[in-house]
Amino acid sequence: MFSLKNVLYFPAGLGVLANMFLLCFYIFLVLGHRPKLTDLISCQLTFIHIMMVLTAGDIWLTDLFASLNIENDFKCKATFYISRVMRGLSICTTCLLSVVQSVTISPSTSLLAKFKQKLKKYMIYAFFCIWSFNISLSSNWIFYVGAYTNVSDTSQMKVSKYCSHLAMNYMTRGVILTVATSRDVFLVGVMVTASTYMVIILLRHQRQCKHLHSNSQLRASPEKRATLTILLLVVFFVVMYWVDLIISTTSFLLWRYDPVVLTVQKFVMSVYPTVTPLLQISFDNRIIIMMKNLQSKCHHICF
Repeated sequence: MFSLKNVLYFPAGLGVLANMFLLCFYIFLVLGHRPKLTDLISCQLTFIHIMMVLTAGDIWLTDLFASLNIENDFKCKATFYISRVMRGLSICTTCLLSVVQSVTISPSTSLLAKFKQKLKKYMIYAFFCIWSFNISLSSNWIFYVGAYTNVSDTSQMKVSKYCSHLAMNYMTRGVILTVATSRDVFLVGVMVTASTYMVIILLRHQRQCKHLHSNSQLRASPEKRATLTILLLVVFFVVMYWVDLIISTTSFLLWRYDPVVLTVQKFVMSVYPTVTPLLQISFDNRIIIMMKNLQSKCHHICF
């Protein structure tokens, strides 16, 4: 019989395959060449998205725990904790990617130009802070998520077949919601600011190019393509984030989850990590060139 959960399998499967391909590509760049800073960030973001797809929607990770005969309470805590950590890492890393790209393409006369040489030096500290912050911030899910045990117990809010949010008082609920929302709103604000700055730089550069060349001579540089890709990712992320935020906040405050609404939220959570690698693959000339070279080699070997 058809289930709404089945809708989640196609984007999840596509997301895992696309992200695995992209992760292998970035690992190859990091190990074999001199990677850009954005490549290092994108490599981490790709790994995070693989984990998001596996945990979003209670799809595969829960099934893995079930096959290992692990207790429902543990698998609920583990799945929700990993899901929340990865969601936080996704927004933080996407924000970092947009900020680094805005600094990278900034002209030498701008105030941001002096940070270009310092980015690589402090990148490892940025990664450490991002992971530490999100691992700590999401720890509340260990205490307030557990196995769904009692159908008549209104203190439990069912969020999947086996799992539920456990009872918490209004003050605790408000603190958790305020801290998480404040983090997300701040990071989205930084992303929007960095994206606006990149758009201004691109428009200014476009006007200068039109001054010097005819339109037929204009070609998109790798930096411009990378910037446009990141801008698309940020715009798409912000849209998906607000849809997820509205659903999560409303359900959390009302302490009620509708199965259809829950499925829509899980679908939204899996769409961003699925679309992101497809955008990156489509706009990265290095991947396109590599695929063409592989195609020509295979054609040469076969014929």
